[in-house]
Amino acid sequence: MKSPARKHYEQVTAAKAAGAASPGEQQRGEQYELHAHALYEARRTLKTIKSVQSKIDKKRELLPEFMPYINGVLSEGNGAKDDVLMTMMVWCIDVGDFEKALEIGAYAVKHSIDTPDQFERDTVSILAEEIAEGVKLQLAKEDHDADALANVMARAVAIIGDADMHDEIKAKVHKYYGYALRAAEDPEGALEQLKQALSLNERIGVKQDIQQLERQIKNAGDKASA
Repeated sequence: MKSPARKHYEQVTAAKAAGAASPGEQQRGEQYELHAHALYEARRTLKTIKSVQSKIDKKRELLPEFMPYINGVLSEGNGAKDDVLMTMMVWCIDVGDFEKALEIGAYAVKHSIDTPDQFERDTVSILAEEIAEGVKLQLAKEDHDADALANVMARAVAIIGDADMHDEIKAKVHKYYGYALRAAEDPEGALEQLKQALSLNERIGVKQDIQQLERQIKNAGDKASA
């Protein structure tokens, strides 16, 4: 466990190095090297764990060690290539910390920062698909916060914007944004998102949901006018 003084030092020195780096070049500096090594060791540990849930638990345990560095880069960074930062974006999604993942994602999309090669997808596609999958898992839980998840998807859509990606991925984003809005009792908003999902991918599996929402909205209108 790092002391508050150590965390402050790491954040400040990471911010200084990130601010001095040029966009697109490889991030360097003491803190980057230390955290890149820590990430290498963390990956070695994760490879020894077979259970997916146990891997997630280990990432949740390890993430705080990287946060001072991440916060430093986000505060002053100019968009240097940073595999530590981009890996932590994915880890944050894995553990359900969507807010921090979106903060990193917004920075990465703004500066066109690539993800490490092992992820095999571009940054915006990873952010879009993994956030959607993460929200999907949260919606399946009985104690989920529908309003919070709808806000997560709204931010994801705003960050993604008109970025070029496979229609199937963008359809998935609109699908789970729609499901989150439906859970948050916004049928009109949900219907709009599901229709967008269907327009992008006819096999996205929302046709019955659209019909149900249309009936729900019609019935509510009939009752209001009665």
